[in-house]
Amino acid sequence: MKTKKLISVKCPPELEPVFLKAEKLVKNFFSNQKHDPNKAIRTVSGDRYMLIRAEALGYHIRKSAEKIVGRNAGMFIFNFGHAIGQAEARGFHKKFKLKTPNEKLSAGPVHFNYAGFAFVNLLPGCNPIPNNDYVLVYDHPNSFEAQMQLKLEGKSKNCVCHLNAGYSSGWCSESYGLHLIAKEVTCMARGDKQCRFVMAPPDKIIEHIEFFKKKWGLK
Repeated sequence: MKTKKLISVKCPPELEPVFLKAEKLVKNFFSNQKHDPNKAIRTVSGDRYMLIRAEALGYHIRKSAEKIVGRNAGMFIFNFGHAIGQAEARGFHKKFKLKTPNEKLSAGPVHFNYAGFAFVNLLPGCNPIPNNDYVLVYDHPNSFEAQMQLKLEGKSKNCVCHLNAGYSSGWCSESYGLHLIAKEVTCMARGDKQCRFVMAPPDKIIEHIEFFKKKWGLK
C-alpha cells in the first residue's frame, strides 16, 4: 500500500499526518464550485467567493497605501491581511468543526495554496503550541505579492509580502487563541532566494528573528 504524500504544503515529518487530513478536507471543499451569472454569485462549497486579480491585490493596493500612509503602508497592508486571515480561519474552523489547534492550523497553509496566495513550506524549528513559546518559520515559494512586484516594477529595496504575512499570522492567531505576528526576513522581490517568514508573539518576535538569522547566516 502506497503512503500518501502531501502535494499542497511541505512540513516537518511529525506534522504530516494532520496536514494530510487537512489537504483532503480543503481539496474536497474547493472541488465544489458554482457560478450563477444571473445573480453574480460564485460559491465554493456553499460559501460565497470573489475572484480578484493578483496584480490588483498584491501590487496596486500596496502602491495606493504608500501614497496615503507613506512608510506605514506595510503595516496597513499587514493589518488588513491579519483581519482577513482571522476571519477566514474562524469561518473555516466552524464550518468543518475543527477542534485542536494543530487541526485548525493545518487547514490554513492548504487553504492558502488553493486560494492562490502561495505555497507554504514549514521549516525545521517550528514550535506550534498554544502558549508564548509559539514560533513558526516558513517559506512562501510563488508568493503572489513578490511575483507581482517583479513583474510590474522589478526588484524592490524592501520585503513586499505584507498581506501574506498578515493573513498567515491572522489564521494562526485564530487557531491557537494567541496574538501572533509574522515578519518577512527574506523576499524574492528583493533578490533573495525565497520569501521567508518568522511568526511568533509580538514580545518574542525579535528574539526569534535574531536566532534564525544567525542560524541561516543572514544579516
